[in-house]
Amino acid sequence: MKLNRSDKNPILVPRGEGWEGRAVFNPAAVEWQGRQHLVYRAQGEDGISRLGMVKLSTPTEVGERKPEPVFGPDPDSEYEVMGVEDPRISKIGKSYYMTYMAASKYPTLMKVPMHPREAEWRVRVSLAKTADFESWSRYGMVISHIDSKDAALFPEKIENNFCLLHRVMPQVRIAIAADGRNYKERGPVFGPREGMWDEGWVGVGAPPMKCPYGWVLFYHGADRKKVYRLGIALLDLDDPSLVVARTAEPVLSPTESYEREGRVANVVFTCGAMEDADKYWVYYGGADTVIGVASIGKQEVWGWAKEELAKSRYHEFEQIGRVTTEETEERGGVQ
Repeated sequence: MKLNRSDKNPILVPRGEGWEGRAVFNPAAVEWQGRQHLVYRAQGEDGISRLGMVKLSTPTEVGERKPEPVFGPDPDSEYEVMGVEDPRISKIGKSYYMTYMAASKYPTLMKVPMHPREAEWRVRVSLAKTADFESWSRYGMVISHIDSKDAALFPEKIENNFCLLHRVMPQVRIAIAADGRNYKERGPVFGPREGMWDEGWVGVGAPPMKCPYGWVLFYHGADRKKVYRLGIALLDLDDPSLVVARTAEPVLSPTESYEREGRVANVVFTCGAMEDADKYWVYYGGADTVIGVASIGKQEVWGWAKEELAKSRYHEFEQIGRVTTEETEERGGVQ
């Protein structure tokens, strides 16, 4: 089971100057006003991350590109001085909720940073809401007690709660909030698998998408050489803290030049996906520099999901690579 790249890749590249002169990457994907849009992370020479927006003319072609950012760091927040990173957007009711990472120069809380950048600055899960992608209600940090990133909301409430997946190195965790703002940790969902393509760490990719057999989650995994690949996890419909299955092999690996060469080599990293009647369209950053898109037939994914659900008894902790509370605390996590 593999994602198929568009022959138009990369579909978005840096402008060469200004606020998106150096890099455009890690886009959220959203349908708004009947059209498909990407909200993407961009950086200029100042190194500050801001969010741009494009309207797609087809799933693989960019139409209108806004000349200015649609979202930037809050000048009054000391936690966003390095910018706003890696948006993920979920429509819940009539509102669009965007999770993003607030980046600051505060040192990490982790005792032993697992990635060199995490020793340099801190990232925190933050939230904003909009109806028009012009005016925003900022809720600020929604998980403030620990360094965390790669956050995505489920597109509907589960048992009357907003449900949030996020990553505390090296695992994906779940948190819930009745009001959508004050999240409480519910524990780990899955983590790295020893000896496999995601043995270093894992993180949430696009927001989960509902199918008849569970929640389809495109996620990223890194090996010990920091090569980022994409896989699929299937989560239980009623209790998404339960993992039904994960792909044994990656569905997308960095093999193209625009994925292997750039600001950060050997990276494919998704924050957004959309679906139509036949396909899932996964939008991703290549080498932290450009944006590409790849697709896969829904029936292929659903067939895998149906088969895995039929044989699953919900794998035990060690089988799915979940990480214990004690291991999290050793890495500097706070429960």
